[in-house]
Amino acid sequence: MTEFSPLIIGAMRLGNWGAGFSQKALQQFVEGCIELGLNTFDHADIYGDYTTEGDFGQLLKETPSLRTKMKLITKCGIRMVCNNRPENLIKSYDTSKDYIIGSVEKSLVQLGTDHIDLLLLHRPDFLLDPHEVAGCFDSLQRSGKVLAFGVSNFSPAKYELLNSFFPLVTNQVEISLLKRNAFTDGTLDQCIRHKIRPMAWSPVGGGALFKDSEDPVMKRIHKAGKELCEKYNCELDQLLYAWLLLHPAQIIPVLGTSNVERVRSAHEALSLRLAREDWYLLWTAATGQEVE
Repeated sequence: MTEFSPLIIGAMRLGNWGAGFSQKALQQFVEGCIELGLNTFDHADIYGDYTTEGDFGQLLKETPSLRTKMKLITKCGIRMVCNNRPENLIKSYDTSKDYIIGSVEKSLVQLGTDHIDLLLLHRPDFLLDPHEVAGCFDSLQRSGKVLAFGVSNFSPAKYELLNSFFPLVTNQVEISLLKRNAFTDGTLDQCIRHKIRPMAWSPVGGGALFKDSEDPVMKRIHKAGKELCEKYNCELDQLLYAWLLLHPAQIIPVLGTSNVERVRSAHEALSLRLAREDWYLLWTAATGQEVE
């Protein structure tokens, strides 16, 4: 199994889709994460309207020693309509060999690196040909341009199909107390069976769980969360990370924050272990009913 840090730093909000970091601020953030032992950074070609990889790559060109201290994940397969890709007439998915290879070549240039540690297909493509994709993955791996491969947002059936043609190392899906499908649709069971660690994007519900709300689900979670935060002497975000980390699939949360102090707080959650009944207390608060 390819090893990544126990928490992954999501790059989506580091560029002009979020923080809009200067190079100095980006360097401080990246170095702060690495100092915590969180050395895996999760990109996608489309982030920042196809600009965030380039911003990150400029940092690596200016401080090349950073590349030796980190692992880079990126994704491809979404053709997004924006000024930087005028050839994309509508949003669509493309997992053809030529498109994947072209995306990888662009990402290598943008990131200023000679290899990508992990490439993910960003979304399931209805026209995905597993024979073609497997051949493409094999070629990229043999060339040393990509070391490992996985998928993102794939159902268990779609994962199984591609994995039967080429070994995948992860499925990055949305998992949180608000998005629990992976616990019930076979995704996490499949990861355990294949001995791979799933990655969870939006692991704390995209920030929705930290806002005041009259929604009954949110109110139940806030009530249960307050009690448990007092019990474990922790913050709500730490409790939510610990809730994911308890699962035997060994979920790796992908952090969405661009604040190094929030990263530090999440890192502290690695040492927090919930009691099983407390895990189910949060599940019951989210669902509004006892487990059957």
